[in-house]
Amino acid sequence: MANQRVVKLLSLGFISGCFCLGIGMGVLIRWGKFPLSGAIASFTEPELSPVAEPEPTPTPESEKVVLNTVSIKAVGDIIPGTNFPDYRLPKSPDKLLPKSVRDSLQGSDILLGNFESTFTNHPYTSKDISRGQVFAFRSPPSYAKLFSQVGFNVFHIANNHALDFGQVGFRDTMNNLKNVGIATLGHKNQILYLEANNVAIAMIGFAPYNMYNPIQNLAAAQALVIEATKNADIVVVSMHAGAEGTAALHVKNKTEFFYGENRGNSIQFARKVIDAGADLVLGHGPHVPRAMEMYKGKLIAYSLGNFIGYRTLSTKAQTAYSMILEVKLNSQGDLVAGKIIPVHLNRQGIPEIDQYFRSVGLLRYLNKNNHLIEPVRFNQQGEFILHQSNPDIQ
Repeated sequence: MANQRVVKLLSLGFISGCFCLGIGMGVLIRWGKFPLSGAIASFTEPELSPVAEPEPTPTPESEKVVLNTVSIKAVGDIIPGTNFPDYRLPKSPDKLLPKSVRDSLQGSDILLGNFESTFTNHPYTSKDISRGQVFAFRSPPSYAKLFSQVGFNVFHIANNHALDFGQVGFRDTMNNLKNVGIATLGHKNQILYLEANNVAIAMIGFAPYNMYNPIQNLAAAQALVIEATKNADIVVVSMHAGAEGTAALHVKNKTEFFYGENRGNSIQFARKVIDAGADLVLGHGPHVPRAMEMYKGKLIAYSLGNFIGYRTLSTKAQTAYSMILEVKLNSQGDLVAGKIIPVHLNRQGIPEIDQYFRSVGLLRYLNKNNHLIEPVRFNQQGEFILHQSNPDIQ
């Protein structure tokens, strides 16, 4: 009996010792004072000095994920002359786009413009042009081919001139653009789906009018964007919004009116659609350039200005300042590069590449707007400076 008791005591002592040692090792391992591999290998005396964090193993180049990118170029308002009510057309439509401009339009997956005329021969306007500041524009249908040849593949047509010749002119415009391979953007409840470089792209157009997707209905706009995100990698929103002219250079975080029309709150609208999942917002309609900002890492260009206004649009002061905006997005919708190609309209409203970079200087000035969250910064060549920490660079 005594021997059995001794054996039991020894066994209990051994078990208790192992238990205590296990607790001690657990504490040391938990607090990083004891290498786990050493504890498993043997009961050697624990290392009390901190263990350095191992250097992360670099990912081999072959295993890095390479995201496809999409290049988008966009311009502002386009009116290639009119033959109504009088004849204001160039001798040849080729005169509307000089070679330097054509060359600068090349090289993108998507080339977007805001078309503020009609391609129709319909003789009757739906507007009372006898009233002041009321215009109806009609361009020859044959001109559509010019824009296809220089690379345009999407025209935003949701604006105040799309119905200048009623539903007949509207249908003619759509058909004439479709026949040359240019998709039309801005129709009610439309989501235009495209693909480039194995990246699915959705585009949605908005305007201040109920016959299109109205910018005043923020809930409906967000719903369209959310639907687009389900089927596309990148969502681009094109908005026709804001008052017009040199008095409307500065975008404001409030509803804008022009000749009594509610032209929406551009800032509120643009940020709301980004909240819903949009990756890029492109603005037009004010006929002057406006500021650009980054919101939640996404670019908002509030207005790209006039692009062509042959004998129709004013070219005084900043109405002649224009641009070709070029951006590159990866398949996750992130902006990886951006650039402004500066353009200046001559007296006839024909665009020319601007060697003086006046639009870049204007954007630098406009981006000092107190309403902007993160103004876009540019170098002297108009290239975006992304993730820039130096506040002196604009």
